[in-house]
Amino acid sequence: MWVVIIMMKRLFENELLKWKQNGMTKPLMVIGVRQIGKTHTITEFCKENFEEFIYIDLEKNNNIRKIFEETIDPDEILPELELRLEKSINLDKTVFFFDEVQVSERFIVSLKYFNQSEKPFKIICAGSLLGVKLNRFKSSFPVGKVEILHMYPLNFEEYLMACGQNMLIEKIKSCYIELKPMPDDLHKRSLDLYRKYLCVGGMPESVLNFISSDMNIMRFDKNISEILTDMYLADMSKYTISKFESVKIEKVYKNISIQLGKENTKRFIYNSIESGASKRKYESSIDWLVSSGMAINCNLVETIMKPLKAYENTNMFKLYLSDVGMLTSITGLNFSDIILDNDFIYKGAIAENYVACEFLSKSISLNYWHSGNTAEIDFLLYNDDGIIPIEVKASENTKSQSLKTYVERYKPEYSIRISAKNFGFENNIKSVPLYATFCIKN
Repeated sequence: MWVVIIMMKRLFENELLKWKQNGMTKPLMVIGVRQIGKTHTITEFCKENFEEFIYIDLEKNNNIRKIFEETIDPDEILPELELRLEKSINLDKTVFFFDEVQVSERFIVSLKYFNQSEKPFKIICAGSLLGVKLNRFKSSFPVGKVEILHMYPLNFEEYLMACGQNMLIEKIKSCYIELKPMPDDLHKRSLDLYRKYLCVGGMPESVLNFISSDMNIMRFDKNISEILTDMYLADMSKYTISKFESVKIEKVYKNISIQLGKENTKRFIYNSIESGASKRKYESSIDWLVSSGMAINCNLVETIMKPLKAYENTNMFKLYLSDVGMLTSITGLNFSDIILDNDFIYKGAIAENYVACEFLSKSISLNYWHSGNTAEIDFLLYNDDGIIPIEVKASENTKSQSLKTYVERYKPEYSIRISAKNFGFENNIKSVPLYATFCIKN
């Protein structure tokens, strides 16, 4: 039981708390892929922060779902809810959590009227593939009337929390701020935990199994990641317009790991999916994967100017998987190659995908830069110091002509290199160990 409680402690709870502290004036919508702990995290938050808590699964509770088909007026909905739930509801003390709301477009429309109501409704909602639903919303979405938060698999810091490594987290943060090397034994321990995370990933069920196995990676159940992947693929059939569309989406999803392994690929190549493939044929499939949260989009920036978003080339992009553990599973990598830090080319792709997931969890926009076939910078960070190039290396070998080319051309305030090397600052390059990526912020 102790393990379960620690495991489910999420940093996302802080975002939920901000919503409460800001007065809960708007209904809150939580978007994220399935099986990342949305229901558990929101439920625990509601129980801890409100006197009364009502949970309603709209997919399972057809009778309540029908209420919204008949009316979207909160004054009419409230008595109908009380009737179905067989209880009087005190709105001052009660928070509602509506789950699986993707099944009811009318419920989503009703959020506008809950927001406008003079009564103190406090509503949180979530659902599987909700991002896809909103992207294809047929009705008028209540823009400005709903607060939206995105939730992701456990990032590396949350994984360390689950592993009971809170003191190590504080040490990592301290060394990052002071740019002071970690003691060798702690550096090695942190790298070992990082490499295990590459195998396990951030899906709650996987992390829980890893902890239950005494953090012995050889006892970790690989089948969990495989089952989760199968569930994701099943969702493609369940939440797509046609079987033809789901087949296309699955092709793209399985192709992402292949393209990540091509060292000279500067962007997503449609022809890699199948011969003769085109943007016209597969653009909607990519949009589906990104909207669902199953894939992460990183756009090219060709002109290094502020703000980066204004200079994105959306026709040139890279795709990553939403969880590094699922990437490891899909590629069929032996855990021993990762844990023993063996030398193999794909190690760089895994490290890059890991950093993309970490940045996304910190709401850092994903962009990259390249100059023809001569140089490429993995990520760009836009902060108070300007536009900072970030290079990712999977090992201690950090030699790179690309970063040198970028620095000579754009002269950034400094550069960041994420690698297996310890903290440091040399040649105007801030060295950040892979396990400390979570410390980097906008």
